[in-house]
Amino acid sequence: QVQLVESGGGLVQAGGSLRLSCTASGRTFSNYAVGWFRQTPGKEREFVAVISWSGDTTYYADAVKGRFTVSRDNAKNTVYLQMNSLKPEDTAVYYCAAGAPVIIYTTYEKDVVYDYWGQGTQVTVSS
Repeated sequence: QVQLVESGGGLVQAGGSLRLSCTASGRTFSNYAVGWFRQTPGKEREFVAVISWSGDTTYYADAVKGRFTVSRDNAKNTVYLQMNSLKPEDTAVYYCAAGAPVIIYTTYEKDVVYDYWGQGTQVTVSS
């Protein structure tokens, strides 16, 4: 089992920045690819970014490319999502999720391939 806890959410003005953290406990975190998703009321969970187990491969949704950066520190069992130039449409609950290393090659955008999820952290961007 892997337990994931997100932190770093909050209220920020448009154009501002936030850094989310996803800290893991339990099984060896470095064995997993980690994705970030977000969800707003009434909508399906949306892929945001993913990072491979080693940190050398990352992918982003088009909506956040160039503004968000995902990174990880396996020694600290933590994955980060640096969010810059935030827009009101980035407002959502953000979740991190861990999955098997192979998902980085094909299915990382699908939430069903992830095995473990955090509880989410709210990000609100005011205009």
